[in-house]
Amino acid sequence: MAVRPTVIWPDPRLREPTVAVTTVDDSVRELYRDLCDSMYAENGLGMAAPQIGDHRKMFIVEPKLAGRPETDLPVCLMNPEVLWTSDEVQDSEEGCLSFPDIYIKVKRPMRCRVRAMGLDGQLFEIEGEALMARCLLHENDHLTGKLLVDFVGPLKRQMIKKKLQKVKDAESEAEAEA
Repeated sequence: MAVRPTVIWPDPRLREPTVAVTTVDDSVRELYRDLCDSMYAENGLGMAAPQIGDHRKMFIVEPKLAGRPETDLPVCLMNPEVLWTSDEVQDSEEGCLSFPDIYIKVKRPMRCRVRAMGLDGQLFEIEGEALMARCLLHENDHLTGKLLVDFVGPLKRQMIKKKLQKVKDAESEAEAEA
């Protein structure tokens, strides 16, 4: 429906509390379409509602990553609840659309199971392994205000903040010249 601008850290909206989706109505379906359009515009694997400035508990995951046909629509998870994570972990670089061109090594469980409500209003469970588990847990973190910078120390956090501020300043300068 519409590509919405991605909220970039340190924007405080990324830390605001989210609210449960109680009913699947037109506004929820519109949010889903906006998330899909915005995620694909940024070549993402997943995207959470707070990343486009909406504070409903919803995120999406790219269908191929979720083990579905590429032609399927992204998987929608509303009010997700992590039911289980494995003891086995993976330590890998992780990116985020709210942290453009920033990659941080994050240790996460190798597998997880999540229960959520789908666009049909029904509860379902989904399991992920490796990158899918990482994506499910990363997007779920957005719904609790946990961000990539929470996995690094204060010095690295300041470096990331300065880098993203330079990007923002350059974009503002380019817009002013246009």
